[in-house]
Amino acid sequence: MNSVKDVVPFLGSSSSASSVADVSQVLNYVMAKIELHVKQGEPTRVQPAEETEKGLYFLSNLDQNIAVPVRTVYCFKSSSRGNEDAAQVIKDALSKILVPYYPMAGKLMISTEGKLIVDNTGEGAVFVEAEADCNIEDIGDLTKPDPDTLEKLVYDTPGAQNILEMPLMAVQVTKFKCGGFTLGLNMIHCMKDGLCAMEFVNAWSEAARGLDLKIQPFLDRTIIKARSPPKIEFQHHEFDEIEDISNTKKLYEEEKMLYRSFCFNHEKLELLKKKATEDGVIEKCSTFEALSGFVWRARTEALKMHPDQQTKLLFAVDGRSRFVPPIPEGYFGNAIVLTNSLCKAGELLNNPLSFTVGLIRKAIDMVTDSYMRSAIDYFEVKRARPSLTATLLITTWTRLSFHTTDFGWGEPLCSGPVTLPEREVILFLSHGQERKSINVLLGLPASAMEFFEALMMQV
Repeated sequence: MNSVKDVVPFLGSSSSASSVADVSQVLNYVMAKIELHVKQGEPTRVQPAEETEKGLYFLSNLDQNIAVPVRTVYCFKSSSRGNEDAAQVIKDALSKILVPYYPMAGKLMISTEGKLIVDNTGEGAVFVEAEADCNIEDIGDLTKPDPDTLEKLVYDTPGAQNILEMPLMAVQVTKFKCGGFTLGLNMIHCMKDGLCAMEFVNAWSEAARGLDLKIQPFLDRTIIKARSPPKIEFQHHEFDEIEDISNTKKLYEEEKMLYRSFCFNHEKLELLKKKATEDGVIEKCSTFEALSGFVWRARTEALKMHPDQQTKLLFAVDGRSRFVPPIPEGYFGNAIVLTNSLCKAGELLNNPLSFTVGLIRKAIDMVTDSYMRSAIDYFEVKRARPSLTATLLITTWTRLSFHTTDFGWGEPLCSGPVTLPEREVILFLSHGQERKSINVLLGLPASAMEFFEALMMQV
């Protein structure tokens, strides 16, 4: 039997399983005033409230490629309701929602084909109650990721060496002295992409408020299984291994990683779009195209890549409406497909922003039904992992409406990821009350981050 290293691609998520509320508010990424001390209770299991289907549950090849844990935190506080019953309410609602979403109550295993599959044991999600020794406002107000702090608000299985030893879902409710609480989630990405996770968490929160399920989950993932025989019709450069002629690996090894968040408000985003179209090469471009092009160029320049260094941009495209026929409403699983752009660093930096935007647009347009099914078949044959050498992987959470999640204490004060999944990942997060701004969150070696910050100041 294959080991988990052979089977599970080591890739960061592209539309991670959580929310993006205002990451510069109450719950952010570094302790500004105090060190957080959290006392965890003993973990228990929350099983579905009713008997559910048993047996093996198929995971598609799109699920296989993003089999990593995603940890996120939500911060709640109500002026009219304390946190005394928060854990029980959330726990009871979880038991209810695990009935229609019963695969989340199972466990991962490796199939006879050497792939990930779910054994529907019904053993349930792990649930932990915890208490913090401070007020929720004391957590801080900066935008620097600090896993050492936030990981205290999310339960990790002690001693787990890989995802086969982790529950598909771990929940931690942490109460604060002021009456607020945090909800920490640790979920394996192979079970669902960001849009699906958004539907799951919102359905869970609605169950906590006594509401009925709006959309029944569509559980059959075989609708996007590999063809027989497989038919690889495209080159799929997302899997290309690139030679690191710039020796950026040494830079990452020798220097401290710094994490920063840069806010692009509506005016800055419009300025980038104007800059991308000012030479007349393209008539218009989207916010995603302009911002992605800008940060791809800036990161390449900040890392001082050799002009002949081949660089790769990876990002996910939602395939729901692009498959033929379209993916059904409520689809439970990953329906995102990685696409790519390749370009030498010198060519990227010596051309205007419109050139980079053009590359990104081609990568988006490339994602057709044929391309996605070819990617599914490619994995079936090659079992390859997308390489991240000399690569930027952009994950965008700007479409995820987790800021509307309400378990009965109102919408979250804020929410966001515990950490970035890989050093090659840049995360786009919605920001502000009207969600018109975008926070760009990334990590770089110290010298490169200093250069990148200077480039951000030019916008």
